[in-house]
Amino acid sequence: MALLLNCDLGESFGSWKMGLDQEVFPHINQANIACGFHGGDPLVMSNTLKLAKEYGVMIGAHPAYPDLVGFGRRSMNCSANEIRAFVLYQISALDGMAKSGGQTMEYVKPHGALYNDMMAKADVRLAIMQAIKDFHGDIKLMLQATPECELHQKEANDYGIELLFEAFADRCYDDDGKLLSRSRPGAVHNRENMLAQVKQLNEQGTITTVSGNILKVHADSLCVHGDNLEGVQAIAEIKELINS
Repeated sequence: MALLLNCDLGESFGSWKMGLDQEVFPHINQANIACGFHGGDPLVMSNTLKLAKEYGVMIGAHPAYPDLVGFGRRSMNCSANEIRAFVLYQISALDGMAKSGGQTMEYVKPHGALYNDMMAKADVRLAIMQAIKDFHGDIKLMLQATPECELHQKEANDYGIELLFEAFADRCYDDDGKLLSRSRPGAVHNRENMLAQVKQLNEQGTITTVSGNILKVHADSLCVHGDNLEGVQAIAEIKELINS
């Protein structure tokens, strides 16, 4: 089965524009839609949902720390109850608007620092899982495919939720299976290396780390970015590559 393509969308708000959403939608399978805490607003959310419906794209909530000024990229020292509450609040907002348009929200993918903290800290991850468990419908959690997949699957089983594992098209991997820090050279692949990584992942289910090691990666979805025209063109190439 070919990898699905997911992309962060609906992150504009007010007069500020982020990304080329209209151009991205024809090429993706899953839309991670901002819920207002790092980007997005009610009108943008509504318009993004309409685009998802037009192109038959699966809907996912993209909740974040309450950090609009920092675009959700700054970690916050929140309690488990706070994380549970603001994640539940955000996914409920998207779910309500989706239902108004006859659509169904199917999964949750945290954004930015919340995603990073989820992968690094069990208490944050479990608080997010609790929010999903407490939600009124059956939705999945998307998180990074790492060598700790079995642990994460066991945690999810304890909460009665399903997981979607994702890999990253344009990011270099460290030897521990996590993403190479952006502070290190080569953390973001150029176009040639990105396409080579996608091809390897799609055909062999592996990635080559920064040191040249081969790691097995079980991924259901591939994260792509459409922040600019070059990015959109890259998504189109990736789609053609994985469907060939």
